[in-house]
Amino acid sequence: MVKEKVQNMARRKKKREKKNRFDFNSWSPGERWRKIMGAFVAAFSIYLSFAYISYATSWKVDQAQIYEFEWSHFLWGDLPMKNLTGRLGAILSHQMIYWGFGIPAIAFVILGLKYAYELWRGIQWYSTLRFTFYTLIVAAFSSVVFDFVFSNSPFPWGGAFGESMRIWLSNFLGDIGLFFLILTIVIAYFIWLFNPQLKPVSFQKWKNWLQAPEEVITEESNLPQDKTPKESHPDKSDATPDPEEEKQSSEETPVINRPLQQNKPENQSYEVDLETDSPHEEKDPDEEDDGLEVEISTEGVDVPEINVQEEDRGNINDLYDPTAELSHYKSPALDLLEQHDDSNISIDKEELEHKKKQIIKTLYNYKIEITKIRATIGPTVTLYEIVPAPGVRISKIKNLEDDIALSLSALGIRIIAPIPGRGTIGIEVPNKNKQIVSLREVLEDPKYDRAKMELPIAIGKDISNKVFIADLAKMPHLLIAGATGQGKSVGINTILMSLLYKKHPSQLKLVLVDPKKVELFPYSLLDKHFLASLPNNDEPIVTDTSQVVNTLASLCIEMDDRYDLLKKAHARNLKEYNNKFVSRKLNPKKGHKFLPYIVLVIDEFADLIMTAGKEIELPIGRLAQLARAVGIHLIIATQRPSVNIITGIIKANFPARLAFKVTSKVDSRTILDAGGADQLIGRGDMLFSSDSNLVRLQCAFVDTPEVELVLGHIQKQQGYSQPYLLPEYDSEAGDQPGEISVDELDEMFKDAARLVVQNQHGSTSMIQRKLKLGYNRAGRIMDQLEHFGITGANAGSKAREVLVQSTDELEHILESIEDQQNSTPY
Repeated sequence: MVKEKVQNMARRKKKREKKNRFDFNSWSPGERWRKIMGAFVAAFSIYLSFAYISYATSWKVDQAQIYEFEWSHFLWGDLPMKNLTGRLGAILSHQMIYWGFGIPAIAFVILGLKYAYELWRGIQWYSTLRFTFYTLIVAAFSSVVFDFVFSNSPFPWGGAFGESMRIWLSNFLGDIGLFFLILTIVIAYFIWLFNPQLKPVSFQKWKNWLQAPEEVITEESNLPQDKTPKESHPDKSDATPDPEEEKQSSEETPVINRPLQQNKPENQSYEVDLETDSPHEEKDPDEEDDGLEVEISTEGVDVPEINVQEEDRGNINDLYDPTAELSHYKSPALDLLEQHDDSNISIDKEELEHKKKQIIKTLYNYKIEITKIRATIGPTVTLYEIVPAPGVRISKIKNLEDDIALSLSALGIRIIAPIPGRGTIGIEVPNKNKQIVSLREVLEDPKYDRAKMELPIAIGKDISNKVFIADLAKMPHLLIAGATGQGKSVGINTILMSLLYKKHPSQLKLVLVDPKKVELFPYSLLDKHFLASLPNNDEPIVTDTSQVVNTLASLCIEMDDRYDLLKKAHARNLKEYNNKFVSRKLNPKKGHKFLPYIVLVIDEFADLIMTAGKEIELPIGRLAQLARAVGIHLIIATQRPSVNIITGIIKANFPARLAFKVTSKVDSRTILDAGGADQLIGRGDMLFSSDSNLVRLQCAFVDTPEVELVLGHIQKQQGYSQPYLLPEYDSEAGDQPGEISVDELDEMFKDAARLVVQNQHGSTSMIQRKLKLGYNRAGRIMDQLEHFGITGANAGSKAREVLVQSTDELEHILESIEDQQNSTPY
């Protein structure tokens, strides 16, 4: 029995010894693989160190693209970064420094090199665990120290971890208590490492030290017990923030309630941390200026602009230049636009504090606690981001929208619960003093100037006071809605002016439809530069309803013709086709030509639907479904976003929506599929919906005199000899009797005739929809029905009169037509 116990104890002892001897070799596939893995770990650690170094200079530029980074974007082909180590290095350094430990994140590089050393040498692996634990502890502590010392710096010295821990400890102990806590930990760690022997120093040594410090230091350097006090003194001073530095930093911080400095860019974003009342808790506006630089440099995400000279460099002299005919054309100067004096942001600290307290008080009355509140000030709206306490339901805060609006005595309160990618709940509150966002300051922004988009439109500024640029070619169509006087017409002018400032007349053509006849008439000056119209059309701006139908039908023909050209050229889209044509890979003698983008703008779409109905809706639906690839894009605006105007066909083919203030929640859901547009404050305040993202913007303002100056500048320059002509289409030009032979009848003629007589409704759109035919073929069948007396002549936008009243009468006509076909000699 005793022998068995001894044997069992021996076996357990062997197991413990074996466990203690565990190293990487015990499960490694071999020494070579272990060393290869060590090489990869070392290389990655060195790569990470370069990423950290580059982050110190490029973090401001790259932050806008990766601040709300989604991993689904990681494999995008065009997401450039300024970081020398590319996209991966920028993301890793941002995650580890900004969202991690800050500068102490270098600990991960040290750990990586340590692991690589362990892999190469084959040393017992368990010894590294203790080193890892202590390294992470030191990194976490250093993160708090860095954030405490550099709390006013825009650079994330301590990262998100250091900031959160420093704020919590500062609220718990106060700044003085936190300082002594850090100092105590440093001293304790020093004593733990070196265990210094502190001995009393005689008065004579102090006297000698004061008189001859160099000799005393030299003498004392040989005594290890006296080394510690002299080395601990610098540590103590390093851990203490310099009061002069703090004073200088606070003096450099702009006063919170003074207007924006003139020497700073206009699209600066202000964020103010309102968690505490201490001055150092407020965000330095210089930090937000960094955010500005990030926003300016985040271009290149979109598809490059049509510039074939950069893409095909076989022989640059052989490339076709579409701008050669108007080679002297100059884009309008920004001096033609006005710079409004009240476009600078002024921040009233008292207003921020009052609204903050009201929000906290309202939430507290409903037993909702929050841990943090932060304000981001935009041109017309301030976004208050709150972090609720654990256990608080988001829906409970969302339901308090009206109560918060009442407590703040403000209209236009909107709650975003939660803010995507931020982990906070947003409360948008209108500013007491609203600023005008001028079109000039938006177009002056480098983000617009450097935009490499096909059709860039500068809509305005977002809630963070940053310029918002979108690509119409990527939308690919835009639906605009808003009540009267809320900025819809200004928004259309802003979009058109953005395109005119960016594109050459050879690259862009506009088709403008204005049933009101007074909104878009100034653009008639561009008939020899940017406008496209039907042949023999007296007015460059389409105003008559019948002409609208003809114009849409003509655009459908243009679309079909372009698809035929793309098919012959083996190109998938307009950009590929133009690239081939510019590089002279397509023969103009075979019908190929340079194809400009065509943008169709329709104002007061509701009026067209009321007067023309399906004659308008169906060709628009067809264009919206198919015209994107051939460079035809639609912008439709309406005052009435009701379901009978914005039908399912329209909504399905217009994924991008721009909503100004509307009168009801129903209209908001009709245009955006979500509420919020009824809570806007008007005067250009709008919501932009694209790809399931909802962004609140302030539309850039451009006045009519500014538009006329820009258009006059373009008109004075040399233009084309005639406007860009769309394919000819005349719905009133029917064939004369005898010109249609019975042998030329369409095979669907009889089915169309029975359909028209049964419904007693003669329209091309009905034939197109019911029989699933193209618009041109349905139009030919309608002409054949008119020729044989089944329907009357064209009545403009109204349906044709059906002359045959019964199916029996129709069958007699069809039998006579069939007899004529059988009697025709072949």
